[in-house]
Amino acid sequence: MRLSRLSTSASRLVLLLLCVCVANFAIADEQHSPHTSLWAVQGKHNTLYLLGSMHLLPAKEQLPAQIDAAYRDSKTLVMEIDLSNVDPVQAQQLTMQLGLLPAGETLANQLGPEAAEKLETHTKQLGIPAAMLSQFKPWFAAITITQLQLFKMGLDPQSGVEQRFVAKAAADKKQIIGLETLEDQLGLLANLSPKLQKDFLLQTLEEADQVDQEINDMMAAWRSGDVAALEKYVARGMQEFPELYRPLTVDRNRRWLSRLEEMLGAEENYLVIVGALHLVGKDGVLDLLEKKGYKFTQE
Repeated sequence: MRLSRLSTSASRLVLLLLCVCVANFAIADEQHSPHTSLWAVQGKHNTLYLLGSMHLLPAKEQLPAQIDAAYRDSKTLVMEIDLSNVDPVQAQQLTMQLGLLPAGETLANQLGPEAAEKLETHTKQLGIPAAMLSQFKPWFAAITITQLQLFKMGLDPQSGVEQRFVAKAAADKKQIIGLETLEDQLGLLANLSPKLQKDFLLQTLEEADQVDQEINDMMAAWRSGDVAALEKYVARGMQEFPELYRPLTVDRNRRWLSRLEEMLGAEENYLVIVGALHLVGKDGVLDLLEKKGYKFTQE
């Protein structure tokens, strides 16, 4: 069972907390596409803008004008997590609480000799000692390795879509709402079975060399609002690893739906920013809203 899509999805899940880079992208012509990863959903009296996010972008990336216009037209900013209300100290404490092994346990013991050797080989390539991860649970080790690999590419962790707009909203004194909490997000990974956690880490190591190209392709699709290309990631993720992909994406989409419907019944406009793969595909947010009878257009 291949977990390349799992690695992407799980890394994306914790970008907001850990300020993880996603990949090293050139600024391509796709950003001049007539479409973007932004949709306008019509409520009775308002508009709900749904923006698919990449949680990190190159610092020099320019967002399309449609996105800035949607922000200006919205009274409230909605994100997966309210980043303006995340205490860094508490976030670090929570991460350590959920991500560290019990006293006396080591990651090497959990992995076994062969997998532990793979881990050491890869961490050496990253320029870090394997001992740095010795007390980490496998899920947290996988996230950390991805994080370090992508930081090594030299990207700015403050350039993601959410980080840009949370700063704007704070300056403009706009209301900011989170659809879930940091504990909700990290708990999804921390509560994985030991086998799934180990599989996640092993596949992260095995496919580390492919991550940059895969994310680069995803970014091209995101920039051009290529729904068909983005939907392929959703379909493959569900096919290859439903045990994790469903709670990471589909279940969360369904939990968000009632909140989004409440917003669609309001008078003011909202800009909702969530990971791009939450919006598209079967059981994506757009699909769930369409089944409820809502109409939308791609901007």
